[in-house]
Amino acid sequence: MKGNKHMKPKYIFISILAVLFVFPLIGTFAQQAPDSIHITVLTTFDYPGTGNSTAPQKINDAGDIVGSYTDSSGVTRGFIRFRDGTFSAPIVEPNDTENFTRPIGINNSRLISGEYAGSDGHLHGFFLSFSTFREYDVPNSVDTELGGINNAGDFAGGFVPTNTGIEQAFVNIDGRVHPINITGSTFSTAYQLNASDAFEGYYIDQSGFFHGYYQDSSRRLHFPIDAPDSAGVTILFGNNDSNWIVGRYVTEDGVTHGLFFVPPNRFFTFDFPGFTFTSLNGINQTGLICGRYEDSSGIGHGIIAQVRNGPEANETGTEMKAYDSLSLVSPVNPPSLVKPSALRGEMPAY
Repeated sequence: MKGNKHMKPKYIFISILAVLFVFPLIGTFAQQAPDSIHITVLTTFDYPGTGNSTAPQKINDAGDIVGSYTDSSGVTRGFIRFRDGTFSAPIVEPNDTENFTRPIGINNSRLISGEYAGSDGHLHGFFLSFSTFREYDVPNSVDTELGGINNAGDFAGGFVPTNTGIEQAFVNIDGRVHPINITGSTFSTAYQLNASDAFEGYYIDQSGFFHGYYQDSSRRLHFPIDAPDSAGVTILFGNNDSNWIVGRYVTEDGVTHGLFFVPPNRFFTFDFPGFTFTSLNGINQTGLICGRYEDSSGIGHGIIAQVRNGPEANETGTEMKAYDSLSLVSPVNPPSLVKPSALRGEMPAY
């Protein structure tokens, strides 16, 4: 699927000491956290074409990035940015009749997962392997959105059950669907799971606030996860096999900050220089991060960055609560395709 389009990368080397906040959490997690880090921007990029808003989503261990772009007419298409800096042709799910195809996950085999809008007005999941598409919907659902996929083929996402109409996170492990139950949520979705099937995502509570959550490899669910100084919006997008997690959060001044989080209690803030919106969306095992910043016109531009251990940074903060809960319920063996029948309202963040 590799196309002939090339984008000359805008190479910039900006080494930024990320600001570190430490909040003690209840519970333990088997992960050695660094005392501080540097996040170095290696390059920025845009999908070729005038006016395209670029939204990278995930990066595999080879450095291939999957994402989407939205053109000036509002059409959303997917892409792969290969490790050599070239781009695939636009990715369009064959059943996309609404000009919306958004890939979100990619594993080391370049198996892609994502979502598209069909003629029924609903979102459906899809997988793409080379040039072969396969549709996927959670059984008895209104809508299905697929997030990231690991190298074993397990994947994460969100679905709207027909009996509730409320978006709920799920993971599919060994072919079985496991809905994720977060007490008090009115919306939830899962974005990525790693080789140990530890995963993360975000949910919305009954007051309309956005919180992150993660489940560790022992299947303990931790929530809420709120970044320091967050004004009610913390979103977790991606994790790697060390369970280093990336995302974003919003502060009272309306600025959106990139977030690097090492469970259970290390938070690092990263801002692309000179701009007020930064989102970190994917991280691979070598510490390469993909994400985006948005300019003053709201146009997104891709970021590739490297996280490394760095000199000690400032630490501050107070206690943040977390809760443990059983998150896996009786599995359901899904059919290959379930046709949804009602319209959902909430679109996941990206």
